[in-house]
Amino acid sequence: MKKQWFGVLFLMFTLMLSAQKNEEKDVKVGLVLSGGGAKGFAHIGALKVLEEAGVRVDYIGGTSMGAIIGALYASGYTANQLDSIFNSVNFNELIQDQIPRGAKTFYEKEDQERYVLTLPFDKFKIRFPSAISRGQNVYNLLSRLLQHVSDVDDFDELPIPFFCIATNVETGEPVLLDKGYLPEVISASGAFPSLFEPIEIDGKLLIDGGVVNNYPIDEVKAMGADIIIGVDVQDDLADRETLTSATSVLLQINNFRTVNDMKIKSKQTDIYIQPNIEDFTVISFNEGREIIDEGEKGAILKKEELIALAKKQKPSTAESMQMINNDTLRIKKLTLAGNEKYTRGYIKGKLRLKLDEEITYAKFDQRINNLAATNNFEGIRYRLLPYEDGQELSVKLREKPNTTYLRLGVHYDDLYKSAALVNITKKRLFFNDDVASFDFIVGDNIRYNFEYYLDKGFYWSFGINSRFNSFEKDVDFDFAQRLFGLEDAGINRINLDVNDFTNQIYVQTVVREEFAFGLGAEHKSIRYESGTILEGDENVVFENSDFVSAYGFLKLDTYDNRYFPKKGLFFDGDFHLYLYSSDFKNQFNEYSIGKAKIGFATPIINRLALNLTTEGGFTLGASEINTFDFILGGYGNDFINNFTPFLGYDFLSLSGNSFVKATGVLDYEFLDKNHFNFTVNVANIDDNIFESGEWFTAPDFTGYAIGYGLETFIGPTEIKYSWSPEAGVRWFFNVGFWF
Repeated sequence: MKKQWFGVLFLMFTLMLSAQKNEEKDVKVGLVLSGGGAKGFAHIGALKVLEEAGVRVDYIGGTSMGAIIGALYASGYTANQLDSIFNSVNFNELIQDQIPRGAKTFYEKEDQERYVLTLPFDKFKIRFPSAISRGQNVYNLLSRLLQHVSDVDDFDELPIPFFCIATNVETGEPVLLDKGYLPEVISASGAFPSLFEPIEIDGKLLIDGGVVNNYPIDEVKAMGADIIIGVDVQDDLADRETLTSATSVLLQINNFRTVNDMKIKSKQTDIYIQPNIEDFTVISFNEGREIIDEGEKGAILKKEELIALAKKQKPSTAESMQMINNDTLRIKKLTLAGNEKYTRGYIKGKLRLKLDEEITYAKFDQRINNLAATNNFEGIRYRLLPYEDGQELSVKLREKPNTTYLRLGVHYDDLYKSAALVNITKKRLFFNDDVASFDFIVGDNIRYNFEYYLDKGFYWSFGINSRFNSFEKDVDFDFAQRLFGLEDAGINRINLDVNDFTNQIYVQTVVREEFAFGLGAEHKSIRYESGTILEGDENVVFENSDFVSAYGFLKLDTYDNRYFPKKGLFFDGDFHLYLYSSDFKNQFNEYSIGKAKIGFATPIINRLALNLTTEGGFTLGASEINTFDFILGGYGNDFINNFTPFLGYDFLSLSGNSFVKATGVLDYEFLDKNHFNFTVNVANIDDNIFESGEWFTAPDFTGYAIGYGLETFIGPTEIKYSWSPEAGVRWFFNVGFWF
């Protein structure tokens, strides 16, 4: 009996040893993903091959782009899902932090589409920004993609334990990040110096980890990895022929250390994958597809080793997650930190946030961009946490210390001629939420523009504008005769000097998130004169009056591009009630002018877009004043009063107290930022055309144009060849943002 029990015990012991031995056969695999900017797309291709080979990744450590892709993979995304994500992203817009126009208020649109260069200006010293981009768009994308693990603070609790490396910019020391808010942490690891703003985490100011440790193999081993798979996408040292830019020189300096490090680290890597990506650079984001393919090719060279490794592992039990797409949020609670200067009401108003409202992620991103568009914050970091049956939005802000800016602009067109703009902008002048801006424009025509705006976002805002505008133009005598009631002088053309001094005070609010509605009061001082016709030794004056009016407006502008829109809607409605005039001609009676413009832009096929607009205006009342009549002709933007562009005719060619106009533009972007377009515009303009029914008849005036436009850093450069059956041929040319 004892022998039988001994036999049973021996058999059980043997089985336990066998089970333990089988248990020991499981191999823990650590994955090291290096930094390399756009070259890091190769990690995705390599991950595809790892999955095909059946390799189970147990630990991931990465730096920079390796940290971003590694974190997404560690959170549950598959390689194919990452491929789909990265191929659907416009990285140029993402990295340049381009904020969609729809996220900006009308004041911000006008303010940011006027200047070529903006520099901080503090204590009479010009300062340069610390980085090109704040990285807000990158953060928004990562926050959305990692929303399913937003409540994970310890990265050991991710589906695959993970860490990344950043650099303490103040001490130069590496910082291992394995806890915190994952989107913020990997944004810090990828904060390439001079490209992205540093990110503050736990009191440390962090930048790209590739500066100190671009291939964290030792740290992955310390996690418990038995076998290391490494994907190396770093640059080798460049020769003098390729060191042609400041960026390439900075990378070369950094690579002195990393290249030497890799001589050791590559030998410590059990399966070392180095894709052939020499033909790409760290900024080759538009070649992501090719880089992913090269990563896959590089890993295939090691596929037999990977398959052999997978056979030593137990099968993975992790399930792939579904990509988050078009999901909704219901924010139940808002907490703010870091807003010392800007009030909770201002921030909430900018976010247009209504608690317990269901919104899509796309709408949420737009609302974050609304706040970013103010340009008042160096960083907007937020976290969406589970809260009751929705989410808590916790926002951490880093306000910009600078409040004064020097801005510059240049422009040329056929009406105002050459112009250079110098602007001083002061934020927080009287209140935390206000901004004052003064443009001084020198050139062929001296002008100025002053704006003060107290911005309350979703609530009622307050503004003051003051502007002086002047130009001179040779016009047909018939046009001047009609507008000013002149007697026949036996001449064909006269030189007309226009001077406009305008002051406005108004309040404005947002209607249904998209429309801006406002009410205000306006004073205008208008002077028209000519040196062609003299009274004695002085110019003849046609108009020299002050006018006081009350007005209201309603605006909508969701165009994606002000000058070359591909999609979006536009509406601009304005109604002025003129209550008083100093009455230079003794003809004034109280009267009103209303006008509206509606636009619609849509893509037709790839790179071809259609933009349709229609507009019109009318006069109510018996006043014989023609000062604010509608005047058609020329090409451009930002015309004063009721001057309206009309291709085929010179500036200031057609006038009347009412008009209708329709325009169609076909725009083909044959190369990035290069546009070829064809324009048709038709109009009826005369006195009282809505009463006579002439507005609904065949158009009396037509014009056509073929043009080329180039989007440049100083604004659009355009040339147009226009013609009209009634007025002949005319060329138009302009350079730079209109102001």
